[in-house]
Amino acid sequence: MSALANLKLTATKKPVQMSPVVARRNKVAKRIFEQIQLASAKQAGNTFAPTKQRTIKDAETGESKIVQVPKRVKPWSWVGENGKTCLSLHYGSKVVAIEKGKATIELSSDADLVAALESLKTAVLGGELDAQLEAVSGAVKAGFKK
Repeated sequence: MSALANLKLTATKKPVQMSPVVARRNKVAKRIFEQIQLASAKQAGNTFAPTKQRTIKDAETGESKIVQVPKRVKPWSWVGENGKTCLSLHYGSKVVAIEKGKATIELSSDADLVAALESLKTAVLGGELDAQLEAVSGAVKAGFKK
């Protein structure tokens, strides 16, 4: 019983559904994490090759089976005209304007890329970019409507 004495017990329930704001934050944070892994692998001289599961139908037997396929991760960074590394935050296929009219972060070198992505991840999880993500989310959703 002494092991349980150190724990704080409460009577809370797990929420059934996540709020849209938190879902957007988590979605963007997951994508930023992939970009961090991609940048870290590039700096180390390695390749980052995440996989995803896909269900395919076998041509001979007609049975469905789950296979691991490589996932395509497009880099959010590039080298600008002035030779500096540039970074933009994406929500789906749309670029998120971090400030009004400014959607690109300029870095002095590739070495600063991971630190900038970590800062972006902290800002997203802290809720600093909720308004921008909501606006871009609406634009992405509008593209699916007929």
